[in-house]
Amino acid sequence: MAEHEAKAISTRTKDALAAAKARGKRLGGDRGNLPAVAKEGAKASVAARIAKANNRTSDLLPIIGELKASGAVSLRQIATGLNAGIRTARGGAWSAVQVQRVIERNL
Repeated sequence: MAEHEAKAISTRTKDALAAAKARGKRLGGDRGNLPAVAKEGAKASVAARIAKANNRTSDLLPIIGELKASGAVSLRQIATGLNAGIRTARGGAWSAVQVQRVIERNL
């Protein structure tokens, strides 16, 4: 019974594709040049992530400046100050290395 149904489905599908082709419908897809498209997508992704990081840095630098003015001199102290109310981009806690990278991004 299942073989009969599979044969019927196959026949209907082949007939429908032949009819579409007869009407001038283009079958299949144009995949284009996938490696070139992938490279362009990767470049756009990198540019978007860099822009997002730069925007985040420009938002954080005044806060880091305030923390330095209030007496936080080490990167670890600045990280502790940021942890008091600001989360990292991924929602985690700040570390001294992350603070250093934010500061260096502005240079």
